Amino acid sequence: MKYFIDTEFIEYPCTIDLISIGIKCEDGRTFYAISTDFDSSKASDWVKENVISQLPAPEDCNLWMPKKQIPTEILNFIGDDIPEFWGYYADYDWVVFCWLFGAMINLPKGWPMYCRDLKQLADDIKRPKFEGPIGKHDALVDAIWNKNFYEYLTA
Repeated sequence: MKYFIDTEFIEYPCTIDLISIGIKCEDGRTFYAISTDFDSSKASDWVKENVISQLPAPEDCNLWMPKKQIPTEILNFIGDDIPEFWGYYADYDWVVFCWLFGAMINLPKGWPMYCRDLKQLADDIKRPKFEGPIGKHDALVDAIWNKNFYEYLTA
């Protein structure tokens, strides 16, 4: 089954600090988690304005969790499935995703050690760009857009 992923993160030298992760499954299910462990003081002004300020308040939802809990929740979401992961400009997304499980070698047995990239697919088949997601910059909104973009590219 295909899983379309996106993350929001703070990037600084030698670190990709996870803020949130969204996953849209081919069967319609969604997963969204926000880490309680990111260091907002290291965020760029753009990330503070466009990502962090848009997050729901921790007391308003149960999406906030320690980063060490997120891989367990992802495992529960995917279950026994052998996933095929897709992202858009997914290099950093894939690194921070793998780091949730430790190193790439620690991904669950049977999972691929790579993420397929929608931008590369679009370039390969020379399809025009698809209109980007509308609304706030959000990992789940972007993961849903990734699924829609994949459907557009493979139609």
